[in-house]
Order: sequence, then C-alpha cells, then structure tokens
Amino acid sequence: MSEADSDHELIVAELGREPTPAEAALFENLWSEHCAYRSSRPLLSAFESEGEQVVVGPGDDAAVVALPSGGRNGEQDVYITLGIESHNHPSYVDPFDGAATGVGGIVRDTLSMGAYPIALTDSLYFGPFENEHSRYLLEGVVEGISHYGNCIGVPTVGGSVDFHPDYEGNPLVNVACVGLLTEDRLVTAIAQEPGNKLVLVGNATGRDGLGGASFASEDLAEDAETEDRPAVQVGDPYAEKLLIEANEVMIDEGLLESARDLGAAGLGGASSELVAKGGLGAEIDLETVHQREPNMTALEILLAESQERMCYEVAPENVERVREIAERFDLGCSVIGDITAGNYVCTFDGETVVDVDAKFLGDGAPMNDLPWEEPTEPETDLPDTDLEDAFDAVVGSPNTASKRWVYRQYDHEVGIRTSVPPGDDAAIVAVRETDTGIDAGTGTGLAISAGAAPNWTSANPRNGARAVALENATNLAVKGATPLAAVDCLNGGNPEKADVYGGFKAIVDGLAEMCADLSVPVVGGNVSLYNDSVSGPIPPTPTIAMVGTKAGYDAPGLGARSEESSLLLVGDDALERDSFALGGSELLAQFGGSDQFPDLPESPTERLETLATVANADSTLATHDVSHGGLAVTLAEMVTADVGLEVALPTDDLAAGLFHELPGRAVVQTTDPDAVVEAFDGVAPVVELGSPTADGTLSITVATEDGNETTVLDRTAAGIAALRTVLETELE
Repeated sequence: MSEADSDHELIVAELGREPTPAEAALFENLWSEHCAYRSSRPLLSAFESEGEQVVVGPGDDAAVVALPSGGRNGEQDVYITLGIESHNHPSYVDPFDGAATGVGGIVRDTLSMGAYPIALTDSLYFGPFENEHSRYLLEGVVEGISHYGNCIGVPTVGGSVDFHPDYEGNPLVNVACVGLLTEDRLVTAIAQEPGNKLVLVGNATGRDGLGGASFASEDLAEDAETEDRPAVQVGDPYAEKLLIEANEVMIDEGLLESARDLGAAGLGGASSELVAKGGLGAEIDLETVHQREPNMTALEILLAESQERMCYEVAPENVERVREIAERFDLGCSVIGDITAGNYVCTFDGETVVDVDAKFLGDGAPMNDLPWEEPTEPETDLPDTDLEDAFDAVVGSPNTASKRWVYRQYDHEVGIRTSVPPGDDAAIVAVRETDTGIDAGTGTGLAISAGAAPNWTSANPRNGARAVALENATNLAVKGATPLAAVDCLNGGNPEKADVYGGFKAIVDGLAEMCADLSVPVVGGNVSLYNDSVSGPIPPTPTIAMVGTKAGYDAPGLGARSEESSLLLVGDDALERDSFALGGSELLAQFGGSDQFPDLPESPTERLETLATVANADSTLATHDVSHGGLAVTLAEMVTADVGLEVALPTDDLAAGLFHELPGRAVVQTTDPDAVVEAFDGVAPVVELGSPTADGTLSITVATEDGNETTVLDRTAAGIAALRTVLETELE
C-alpha cells in the first residue's frame, strides 16, 4: 500500500466519510514532507532547545531569545527573533522569484512574532562554478535576494556561497532573518479565544504558488524548470515593505491576539495551524477573501501561496482599527471568519467545503519509519601536489575566493546598524539603547554567522556537521562574541533511499552533539528533503545560523595591520598530534583523492570563550578563523596592499600544514603575544607564526636541517587579489 493510500484510509476513518476535494488537497499539502516533517521529526528530538535565554522555542513561525543584558531600570527585556527557511525547488525553477520570495517568507515569519526585521543572511549552494547553468542560477538567485531585501530595507549582512558537483540538478537557497522586539510586543501563532475575528491583511490572493508545499516534497524532475513554474510564488517587495510598517503600527497599538504569515499551503495552512495551536477551530467564508483573479475556486483560495499576506486574530472591537491601518498603508484587508471552539470549517458559495478537526489536520500525519545506512569512512588516498600549484588552486577556488561579487549587490548598511559588514568571519549589528529606551551603556553587538560546508559533510556527515557548528561558533568568537542561540536548515536528498537517509540522520546527530557541547540551544529551524534530481542527491547540508553577543559594536578586523606585532596560530590540535587529516578539504576537491576527516577538539567551549576574550583585548589588532581552505586561505585573506606577512610554517608537511581544515582555530595578530599564550595555557596550543611586513607580500618559510630557513612560497598582495577575484572576473 502506498503512503497516499494509507493516508487516505486514515483520513476516512477519522472523518467517517470521504474527504471533499478541498479537504483532500489540504491534507495532501499539510501532510506533505515539507509541512509535516514526516521523515525528519523523529530525529529532531536530538536537539537541545531549552535555556534560560529561550523565550519561544521550536514550533512557532520564529524563535524568540532574550538578550543577556536583560531589562534595566525597570524597562522591558530585549528579545530577538531567529528564523531560517529554504526555498530550494522554487529557486531552481525560477531563480529570481524563488529566491526573492524566500526572503519575503522569512521576513513575514519575523513579523508574526511582533518583531521588526533587522538583518538577513543567505547561504547558497550551486553546482560547479564552471558550468554555465550554475552561473545562471547564481546570478538569478543573488539578483532576487538583493532586489527583495534592498526594496524592503532589511540589510543582508552575511551568509555563504558554496559550489559542489552534487548541487548541479538541485541548488539550495537557505535564508535566515533576525528581528528585534521587547517583551511587551511578543505575539505568537497560538489562537487565544473563541469569538475573535480572523483578519487577512496584505496583497490580494491569486493563483500563483498553487501546490507549493507538495511541490517542495518531491524530487525535481528533468522538466521541472518548465512544468513546475506555476508552483513558484511571485513576490512584491514594495507591498512587503508596507506590510512591515503596518504590522509595526498594529503591534505598537496592541491590536493583535495572534498572527501567522501565509506561506506553505497558503491561507489553509496559516489559518488551520493558528487555531490548531490554540486547541480551537474556525469558521471561514472563503468568498470574503480579497482576490485579484476572477472565478477562483475554493481550493485555489485555500491553497494559493500568493505572497505578502498575514493572518491575524483580532478582538472584535479592534477590527475596524486594523482595517484603517491596512487602508492607510494601501493594503487589502478582509474579515474572513471567526475563532470557534469547534472544527476548522470553510464555506464557499453557500456550501461547506472543509469541516475537520484542526488538530488532526495539522498533527495527524503519521511519521515515517525509514531504513537507513551508516555512512562509510573514506580511505586515505592523497594526491601528489606541488605547493605553489596547490596554493593557487585552493586560494583561487570559487569556494574559498572572495564573495564580494555577491554581497556588494546587497544593501548591508540600510538601517545603519551594521558595524562589521559582509566579508568578515561574522557580521555585527548594533542593538542600541535608543531601540528600547534601555540604558545599556555602549549597547549590545549582535554577531551573526551562517553557512555549512558541503565538502565536509560529503566526506563525513556526522563529524562534518559537528565541524559546521564549531566553525560558526569560532566565527563569532574571533569577533569577540559569545554564542547565544542557533537555528538550522537541514537539507537532504530523497529520504526513501537508505544511504541518503543515513547521511541525513548523521548530520542531525552531529549538529546536535556539537551545539550541545557548545551550550548553544537550537531554538528552531527548517527541514528540506527530496533535494534530489536526475543528477542525484545533494550532499547532506546542515546550514546553521548562529548568533552571539558582545558589549559594544567594535571588533578586530581580519586584515593585518602595520603595527609592530606578532602573528599567532591558536588552537591547531593537528600540530600537537602531528596529524594532518585532509578529509573534506578544498585541496582534495581541487586535486582529487580522499582522506579521513580531522579529529575535532574534545572541549571547544573553553577555547572559544578564551578566544573571544583575546579578541576583545586592546592588544589584539586582527583576528581571523582558520577553516575553509586551511591556513593558506586565512593568511591570503589577511594580507593587504600595504601590509604583508612573513610566516614560518611550524611543520615539515607543507601541503597538509597549509591546507588541512580543522575548525576551531584562529590566527591572532597581537602586540602582546605573551598574554595570548598565557590566556590559552592549558586550553589550546599556541604557535608563533611570524609578523607583519610593509611590502604587501605573503612570504612563507620553513626550517631546514641545518637550522636555517628557506622560502617555499612568495606571493604579492596583487597576485593574491587576482586569484581571489575569480567571481568578479568570470561573471562580469
């Protein structure tokens, strides 16, 4: 018996009759993998999501976390929201609209919690950069994100871009959003009281995006770019900007009892989930929904995923004021029904087309018990490479090269909060005293890092996912921030394939383990499966967006400075163990071969706390994490036109020493090296690498047997820049 057949039997048994066409369509979408997490929910209990800072955890439109400063002088506590979403299939079919509406959706998730959006990140994954189709997708996705984000006035401050052969037939677009609110502004998606009204505010409903949830729960077919185009939503960022401001006024005036944005499964999904969370029901007249196309059917009104729409629960006495605010911002507004204590009921043209228990509609889908295979460890088969060729290939790889071509298209300064912009290890945005009236001294800096590492999780899904969490936490630490919370976007292929599901299970376990080790609660997220095509499954891809806090908004940059100082390598346990595993490295991606994934540090929390303290010291001039591309890429990124680096490599194994990708390491430029060594005593190893020079050259030497030094690599800043601008060179 197929899953669809067994679902049908279960539904008929619950209803005591055959479902109507509208009910059948609702169940198909709300019981899809995309909405119900049927294959992944059994695994997600691995994540620890609680903590004293967690106000709203998984299950709502976005998570809510309290900033550690708390309320002062009797003022409100300051909260942030965190959310992350995928828009993978739509971005393959229509890269501009698919990516743009991904931004719009995660911003509305933020609005529905009562927050104002203050920052976006985007983590993007494509097939080989040299392929014309990959570049077409890259250009369309970046244009869609920049257009939507720039128009709504929310800065895109960070993210990642990766290229890997296994994304050729199925790219990934994962977008995260951070919002800001205070305790008194918090709204949830839990319906409050029978007798309240359901009010739909925003754009008119059309036929775009029909079946989007079920489309996202299937493998991409060869003809998807043409056949599945109607399932892709079309965005209007100018309407979204009006919706942001209207929502802000409604929150200010305390008009909303609960809220949910219209995303997957459209009005049917948003309204039924809202009342189900409150253990309530609704009576909705679908004909009252404001529509932009003639002769729409009940099913189309229920399931269309037209963008820029919100569903609000409003007390009867506040409905007219909500309507006035909507009209002021030139937004449509419909009172579509009532909250009830009964079933979820929808009528159309005088007939009842839906009459079901909202709880059963939302939570009744049975979970899948799928077989899985343990991922296999790769053998060690290392290529024989010339050091200079390896340096040029790794530093010039599209994966490790500058992403300036991408982020310069984003307005990262709008809102004038961005203190550390894109291009650094982590962005920092300011949460100022004036935001809340709180006397917070210099204010709080909110550090944000997001991304994954497909090379790592291809080589070893579990340990690669652990490394992804550690690397993002290190990005925060080198900017002087302490991790606060994280959300994840778990991307996998077809879970019905045992080897694919085994890899997906491994990234869940690995990510959960490292976040627990770091005491970082995973407060929400998204799952995207069936990222499979005629080209095969994607690598298991655990995108994580992690935030941390620090006092003030300043942080050391990653570019070396000209002052007399020392360059230190912190946390390289591989040197201590004399073990240079190259599994998952860009070196192997460029030259072939395979290897074990590096062993990760056993106690990362203390080293990251120490690293954050060192980063905030007045004697620290620059900090940069060591991860993708290894030490070679870190040093190349620290060289500037005016400041070079003279480095003595502390190993005879030149290729491995420069290119292994153990995360949790950093290079620190300091005027007080003794203080850094003392801080890390007993915590992590510290090795002196060298010092800055005034010639803008990266010079790497090694010790010879006779006790002298010989130069093994010499590159000018101009030469390095030429390698690192491959995206600009090839795309412009």
